[in-house]
Amino acid sequence: MVAPRLVAGLGAAQLVCWGVSYYLMGVFGEDIARDLHWSRTMTYGGFAGAVALMGVISPLVGALVDRHGGRRIMTIGSALMAMGLLGLSQAREPISYFAAWIVLGFAMRMTLYDAAFAALVRIAGPAARAPISQITLLGGLASSVFWPFGHFLAEAFGWRGALVVYAGFAAATAAVHWTIPDKHYEEAETTTAPAPPLARAGRDQFLAAALYAGMVTLASFLSTGMSAHMIGIMSGLGMSAAAAVWVATLRGIGQSSARLCEVAFGGRLSPLTLGVLATVVLPLSFLAGTFSGMSIAAGVAFGLVYGGGNGLLTIVRGTLPLVLFDPRGYGALVGRLASASFFASALAPVTYAAIIDAAGDAAALYVSAIIAALVAGAALVLRWRYRGDRP
Repeated sequence: MVAPRLVAGLGAAQLVCWGVSYYLMGVFGEDIARDLHWSRTMTYGGFAGAVALMGVISPLVGALVDRHGGRRIMTIGSALMAMGLLGLSQAREPISYFAAWIVLGFAMRMTLYDAAFAALVRIAGPAARAPISQITLLGGLASSVFWPFGHFLAEAFGWRGALVVYAGFAAATAAVHWTIPDKHYEEAETTTAPAPPLARAGRDQFLAAALYAGMVTLASFLSTGMSAHMIGIMSGLGMSAAAAVWVATLRGIGQSSARLCEVAFGGRLSPLTLGVLATVVLPLSFLAGTFSGMSIAAGVAFGLVYGGGNGLLTIVRGTLPLVLFDPRGYGALVGRLASASFFASALAPVTYAAIIDAAGDAAALYVSAIIAALVAGAALVLRWRYRGDRP
């Protein structure tokens, strides 16, 4: 069992860590580029480098959480995040700017969902599905809270002052992470044997791993691209800057609303079925987004529907390995399978910037719809191939 107080604390810490790191370029990116007189590609390149670093260290961090638990790893990550944000707030030349993002790359991999999921699986084993879903409820609101909050701070103190405030929030999450127990679920008595993994033979395991890795890699590309450019895309399509910020925050509301429904009613759905439900709506959301410049309603649909699908997909990312593979060694396994997703995420901000510059904002959404259809295809194949006797 995972204590409700720990679940609530980790959920709040996820909200903060995502909001002050992964989502910061969505609200400060244009300000940083303008203030430093850098190109958009160079400015977003710092974030891209940090995400690429997450891919390099992902297997190692996952194995460290398996071995030592989340307490030490995630607490160190909180401290590094505060240091990286302070360094970024003082950056005035490329060396210090990219150095700060390197620190943030370590910090993000040590504090965000993959680390938290591995910590929960280490504590609860196969029973970690519910806590994984629950901590994403608050985490899903990170953009909804920190995009408008960051906009307010930037207006009041500039982007540098806003990042100093962000550093304080990051440091505060260390107190939460230090409460994570060091126990391993195998040390506790279990009353029922866990269900065997669905992917048992070597060929089955390889196919399941490839489909899972492909699904999370493409979904991560979309998520990071939207985190960095969603506001700018809607502005480019004709929506006012203020309205674009407001509509973009609906992504977080959609994420957490969908996750709340999953927590309340989705316990009887396997992660395989949930993956299909999460992904089939994604292409439609991007197509709706192409009309957001002409209709606020289309923008609202884009934010809510994409947020809902992406929010459920985050749960699938954490829970699908629990049914496909042996949960022992979860952190190291998911760390290896998710490595490519970080590299794809690293390319996303720059790739989206290049697409927007070359073909316009609508083209970025059409490309997103095609990629989302591939994600849905992978989820459908997984559901068909490995559904077994589960609902």
